[in-house]
This record gives sequence, C-alpha cells and structure tokens, in this order.
Amino acid sequence: MPRYLLSDLEYGEDEERAVLEVLRSRWLSVGPRSEAFESEFAAFLGARHAVHVASCTAALHLALLACDIGPGDEVLVPSYTFVASANPILYVGATPVFVDIVGGGDLNMSPADAAAKITSRSKAMIVVHVAGFPADMQSLLTIAERHGLAVIEDAAHALGAMYTARGVRYPVGRLGHAACFSFFANKNLPTGEGGMLVTEDAAIATRVRQARSHGMTKTSWDKASGRATDYDVQRLGFNYRSTELAAALGRIQLRKLPANNDRRRELAERYRRNLAGCDGIEPAFGDRFADAAHHLFAVLLRDPTTRAGFRERLAAEGIQTSIHYPPVHHFTQYRRPGREHEPLPLTADAAEREVTLPLHPLLTLDDVDIICSHVASVGGRRGRRAPPETAG
Repeated sequence: MPRYLLSDLEYGEDEERAVLEVLRSRWLSVGPRSEAFESEFAAFLGARHAVHVASCTAALHLALLACDIGPGDEVLVPSYTFVASANPILYVGATPVFVDIVGGGDLNMSPADAAAKITSRSKAMIVVHVAGFPADMQSLLTIAERHGLAVIEDAAHALGAMYTARGVRYPVGRLGHAACFSFFANKNLPTGEGGMLVTEDAAIATRVRQARSHGMTKTSWDKASGRATDYDVQRLGFNYRSTELAAALGRIQLRKLPANNDRRRELAERYRRNLAGCDGIEPAFGDRFADAAHHLFAVLLRDPTTRAGFRERLAAEGIQTSIHYPPVHHFTQYRRPGREHEPLPLTADAAEREVTLPLHPLLTLDDVDIICSHVASVGGRRGRRAPPETAG
C-alpha cells in the first residue's frame, strides 16, 4: 500500500450511523433519504431539480435522451476526459465529435475548436470541467445558443466549483440544460457509486425521474408509503436507480463538502508554491485557482519521455500517481472503421505529459511538502520543452 494515496475517504462515525439507520429501516431502494438528498443537493446549488441516479454515466445517458438526442445527431465532446463522457453518446445512437483542449495548461474544451466542428447535424455539446476547473461556459453557451445546441455539463469533477458567465458567478451545474455529477469512490463527494442530474427544466427532470426506473410514473417507495396504488409506463426506461445507502452517505458528505473543498484548495495552493521553481514541471490550469473544486492535482512534465520513469521513482517513495486521461479518440472502440476522427494535437500533447499527484482532505501540509521534495528531485530539473500553441 502506498504511503501517499492518490485519493482517500474522509469518513467517520456520522457515515457509520447513517448507514446503520438505513439498515434498521429495512428500506434500501430509492426512498425518503433519496428524496431528502435530492432536495438538499438542489438547494446547495440553488437549482430547481435534482434526480439521484446510479452513476454520472447514467445521468449523462438520461440527459441526452431527455434532450431528444438520437441517431443521426452529432454531439461535441472533449477527448481529454474519462471515456464515460463519450460512451452515452453511442448509447443513444448519436455520433461523438471530439473537440481539442484549449492548451497552454488548460485541459478543458476549446470554444474555438468546438465552433469550428459544428455542422448541420450538431445537436448538443457535453462540456467537461476537467480536474474541477470550470470550462469557459460563457463562450461555449454563446456558441450553443447561436446554433441551437443543448448543453450538458459533465461536472463529475466539479461539485462546489464556481464559474462566471455574463458577469454573474454561478455554482458549476447551473447554466446548461442539465448537469451531471459523480459520487464515485474517489470524487469530492464519494458514496462508492452514484450520481445526480441537476436541471432548471421541469420537463427534463420529469423525463429523467421516470426513465431512471423503467419508465414508471410512480416509484416503489410511492407504493410502499401509500402515496400510490398503481402506475403507468409512458416511455422506455432503465434501471438507473441509486440506493438509500448511497443517499445516506451522500447527505453526510454534502454537509462536509465545503470544508473538504477548502482543504483541497489549501493543499493545492501548497503544491503550487512548492513546485513553482521546478523547471521540468508545471501545474495544469496554472493561471486559475480560486473557483475550482480541486478534484485532481494535475501536473504537466516538460518532457513526455520521462513520464514512466518519473512515476516509477515516485512509486518507489510510496507516492501513488495516475494519468488523467488517455484520449478517448485513441481507444480501439473509437477508432473502428467509420469512426475516424481528426487529429487533436493539443489533447495528444497534454495526454503524453500529464501526471496526477495525491490530493484529498486527509493529506497534511507536511505530506505535500514531502511529496513535492521527491517530485522536484525526480523530475524538477529537466530541461524546458516548449508546449504547442494554444487553441484559444
């Protein structure tokens, strides 16, 4: 087991009690705790509707369906993301159109490249807020409105982050047609599995709520609690429900989220200060800081050929690292005949140089100092390598 884990859980007696209460209630599927979690989550973001589902991937799938995306449609999506951002596009029979990143340390979708790839078949864009740093929503929303595109936010990394659009600050997740959040075990709000879809549109919320449970107009809890005696199935649905156990954990973690995000920000600030003099390494999103959720601490090596050795030497010191992410358009699934994609030079360059360092609320400032001392000794004195030009 590494001494310095990439991520860890800030769990304690409150979570234990919450799970025990669910077990003693003898109701494990969607029920009163799920409803309370949805209400509290929506209130946290200042949103009108929140629907608890099995995963962020399920939320993205349901969002696309609720926005009437289907066969023949194209959906803009970054390749610099986890594959779950793109897979739901294939689920609905649409075509992913991969967009390059901004570059220059900004790993988010480039508005300029997105605009250049819109065609008559474009119907939506999935905007990913990589590592918890908000994408340029003001520019992307302007493009989407000009072309009549639905905007779905993949906010898996970004719960608690803020962005500014049209002179107003909003919590991430408020400006698209729908936003999808992840509660996977390594996220800022972890429940093991699970996700949430947030929207201001009542029609989208209704469609998603029904579709998550086989298309039924009523839930099992509606019947068990006496609120309903029968139900209808008005459209095709799925088994995308979450559980009361996940909701109970989520409610506790939501209360802890502001303090835990503040801790992540403090640790990220310490990383940046310590690594400022390292010639061979630069933090991603180097010119931005305050409004991020700091889900990941990503650095870019100047020389991509050193990455394997860099990670091996850190592992030898007990420091766990990862890579976020291999480009989606490089995977075999997305390189099959008929799915050829244009080169994305900035995505390819960053993906070859990125390394993710440990970041979670249980780390101490001393831990970060020790990690940085090893990082500097292993990779911080390499010669400088000029990155490609940014895409804007």
